[in-house]
Formats: sequence, C-alpha cells, structure tokens
Amino acid sequence: MSMLDVLHNPVFWAAMIGWSLAQFLKPLIGYLRQREWDWSLLLRAGGMPSSHSALVAATAHAIGLHEGFDTSLFALAVTVAVVVIYDATGIRREAGKHAALINAIIQDLREGHPLREETQKQLKEVLGHTPMEAFAGTLLGIAIAQVLWFVWGF
Repeated sequence: MSMLDVLHNPVFWAAMIGWSLAQFLKPLIGYLRQREWDWSLLLRAGGMPSSHSALVAATAHAIGLHEGFDTSLFALAVTVAVVVIYDATGIRREAGKHAALINAIIQDLREGHPLREETQKQLKEVLGHTPMEAFAGTLLGIAIAQVLWFVWGF
C-alpha cells in the first residue's frame, strides 16, 4: 500500500471535493449578499456554507455508501460529524460572539482612552457557523458524496 492509494479512495475525494466546493462558494455567496467580492473568504473559517460541515458530512455519507450504513465505521463517522458540526455551531460560534464583544469594548476605549499598541489588534469574529450555515454545509457534503457515488459507483 502506498501513499498514492489515497488518490483512488472515493471517500477521500468526497471529503476533499465537499470541503473545497464549500470554500469556493463562500466568496460567491458573500458577493451575492454584500455586492462586493471578498476573496479572503476562500481561506477563512466561518461563513456560508460551513466547509467543516461539508467535509464531515461528505465523509460520513461516502463511508455509508462505500462500506454500508450498518457498519461500525459509518457509526464512528456520523459520531465525529455530529461533534464537529456541534463544535462549529456551538463553541466556535460563542467564541466569535465573545470576540465581537471584546472588539466593541476596544473600540469604546479607543474613542475615550489611548491604548497600548498590542491591545489594538482586532480579534477574528467569524470563527463559527450559524445553524443555517452548518445545515447548508451538511447538505452540500451529502450531495457531493451522492454525486460521486453515481459517477464513480464506488
């Protein structure tokens, strides 16, 4: 078995295509919402659709299609997917809300009090996903795995 064997692994390709497509859709969806291109969305966490959700959903669905939906491996894949999606919409989303609040406090302080240079750095506010972003990513991942199943027949 060589490292090149991964190139013939349909589960791997479902995961990579699901993740990649989600990342490439972010600037397009951002443009449709804001009427301005933001190419930094290609490499950023957060946003619509969730690439984390697309990745794990595509992986779990492809495993189900390839190995069977009644296998322990599929059960493990679904469990990991649920944890990742929960984390993306829960913990990371809350961290983003905290970052937004801290940034607002820093802005208030800037207006009235001088701050040291190291306290003026903006924190990332888009760390997690809304439930809709995670849902869209999940559907995208499942659809990608299903299309690959039809095309390649695993």
